[in-house]
Formats: sequence, structure tokens, C-alpha cells
Amino acid sequence: METFKRLRNIIYEESGIFIPDAKKYLVEKKVASRLEARGLAGFDDYLQAIESGGNAEEMGRLFDAITTNETSFFREPEHFAVLVEHVVPDLLGRNGVKGLSLWSSACSTGEEPYTMAIVLREKNPALRPNIYASDISNQTLESAKRAVYNSYSLRNTQEYYMSKYFKNGGDLYELNQEIKNAVRFMNINLADDRKQKFLPGMMDVIFCRNVLIYFDTQSKRKAVSRLYDSLKPGGYLFIGKSESLHDITRAFKPVIFNNTLVYKRTT
Repeated sequence: METFKRLRNIIYEESGIFIPDAKKYLVEKKVASRLEARGLAGFDDYLQAIESGGNAEEMGRLFDAITTNETSFFREPEHFAVLVEHVVPDLLGRNGVKGLSLWSSACSTGEEPYTMAIVLREKNPALRPNIYASDISNQTLESAKRAVYNSYSLRNTQEYYMSKYFKNGGDLYELNQEIKNAVRFMNINLADDRKQKFLPGMMDVIFCRNVLIYFDTQSKRKAVSRLYDSLKPGGYLFIGKSESLHDITRAFKPVIFNNTLVYKRTT
């Protein structure tokens, strides 16, 4: 138990992800794959390797192991409909708005930011928004940059988009280069203030969906504060349908479009 608690504390300090005692067996099960990959005999050896320093790559692989990168193109599709039908027209209609900057702040293997690029291209082909995408794991980001997906990642994607934006290579589908070029990837840890890379007030839209569920209240407040600071006044924040900011912050104004809740920075 002591080894688990030390490992849990490291995970929390580095990522904001809190793992309760009841999830100990799940952590052990998931981390076992890293023991095998590193040729280590037990969890004490793995903990020593993590604590020894120079472990950024292994920390990323650990985060991959303990989190569920459950994503797909067009996941929670109502968010993308609200984005192109309501949010973007509102932003473009304001005086002085000459372009758009959007951030997928926990992009996993890239399905979310690429979906953003596709729907924006479909709605307004002349628009060339700045789309940023970030994740805590370099390994996951490399996969996102390759943009090669299996059918499960595309299970919610209409045939129209499949034929227009993907090249079928047997069991895999490669995203076309134009959409790949529309997204800029980077490593950002939402829970680590030491790694701040965005200037305050740069973003018009931020997607941070199905991420806060991994955080305790303190980490949620830290992450949401960072997202708030990264938004321009009047910018919009999208979180997962099962998530809420109710007990986290009052800094955002809830806005409902077509029965879909999003949050707006008003000041």
C-alpha cells in the first residue's frame, strides 16, 4: 500500500489526477504493462525508476496507462453543431474579430481537434482558424500527428466525411493532409503551472471535454482557472455532457444553444 500511495502522490502532483484507494487494483493492473516494458521485477523498482529523475517520457507513458483515452471523431456531435451554428457566427459577428483561435486542451490522439477542423472547413471553407491541440503525453501526441485511425475511432463519422477526408488503407484510415496541417500540437499539462505555454486571453474557443472527471476539486479549480485565463472575454468553453462547473467556479456564464450547455467568459 505504501508504494501505491507514493506512486499515487507522484501522479497527482504531476497531472492533477487523483486516484482513490478503491482504485488501487486498477492502477496495479494498468501499470503492470509498464513493468513488463521496462523489464522491472516489481512496483518498488518502477517507483524508484519514476523517482530517479529524467523520467519525462516514462511519466507520459504512465499517464497513458492510467487514463482512458476514450475518444472518436464526432464524439458528442451536438457540441460541433453548436460550434459552427452558434458560437462561430457570434464570434465572427463581433467588431474587430478577424480570425479565430481554438484549443482542444486534452486532445488525446487527435480526433477532437481534427473534427473541429473538418466541421469548420465544411461550414465556412474560406475561414482559416488557428486550431491548437495539446495533451500531457508525447506518445499520444505523436499518434495524433500521424493521424491514422481504425474503424472504431471513426464509428460516429458519416460516410460523406469518410470519403472526403480519409484514405482507406485496409483496416486503417489516414486523414488527408489539408486537415492535418490545420492543427498545431503541443505538450501542455493543465495541472502544472510551471509549464504554461499560452499567453492569457489568446483563445476564442476551448474544448476541455471529459477531462475534469479525473481531477479532484482543487485540481479542477486550478485547471478551469487556467482555461479561463486563456480565453478572450466573450470566448466559449465546452466541457463534457456529464461534467459541470457548478461547484468549481462562478466565473463563466452558462449559455444554452439547442438544449446544449456551454460556458462563456463574460469579462
